Amino acid sequence: MKHLLLTALCGGFVLLAAPTVQAQTDSTRTVKPQLNTAPPAAPKPAPQPQQPQPQHQVPVPAPTEQYPQPSKDSPSGLELPPQPKAAEAPKSKYFLYSNFGLGFSSNPYEGSQFSLSLAPAIGYRVTERLAVGPGISYSFNNYSFPDYAVQQGYPNSVQLHNIGVKAFAQFIVFREFFLHGEYEVTRAEQLYQDNSSTQVKLFTAKKTISTPLLGVGYRQQFGNRAAGDISVLYNFNDGLDDIYGQPVIRFSFLFDLK
Repeated sequence: MKHLLLTALCGGFVLLAAPTVQAQTDSTRTVKPQLNTAPPAAPKPAPQPQQPQPQHQVPVPAPTEQYPQPSKDSPSGLELPPQPKAAEAPKSKYFLYSNFGLGFSSNPYEGSQFSLSLAPAIGYRVTERLAVGPGISYSFNNYSFPDYAVQQGYPNSVQLHNIGVKAFAQFIVFREFFLHGEYEVTRAEQLYQDNSSTQVKLFTAKKTISTPLLGVGYRQQFGNRAAGDISVLYNFNDGLDDIYGQPVIRFSFLFDLK
């Protein structure tokens, strides 16, 4: 019995000590490097550059429109679209027409005559080119006598005033140029000499005088409703009863009435 117990104890001791010895042996064992006996791997191929994928070409139709070519009137070849013209307001049928006139004549035997006139009128457009109308007139005349007449007793100068009525007509010939005619009847002051006296004696008297005028003119437009005229008229009453002189130059102002 004692021999069985002793044998069992010895056996257990051996079993317990065996792993410890094995562990120590493993811990002190030298590990030899393992050589790589596998065949070498094939080298990786170098990366190839990517080829661009071909793109589908969209066919472009040939231009059918011709490009503008330079010309004398358009050096760049570009033509601007025409601008719409503003609608012009129709002209009034009636207009105010007033003029300011100057006249001068000189004669070495009779002296000189200076005249100033103002004649407002109302015009009516019969057509776009023809206009007529009535008006009134006022004129001032200054007569200057030559030296030999003054030595005989004539005054140096005499001033006379005249007032009358008139009718005028205008016809546009080309653009701003027109023909102008007037016929005026004036109650005028006239200068007379008393021959019954041995001394020179002058006096004035009223007389009705008719004066036809005809000439050409030029018009400058100042807007849709106003314009200025200058006209040169020939005086067909170029005699003793002349109250305007020769020629008659008039500056007129035109204004459309609504």
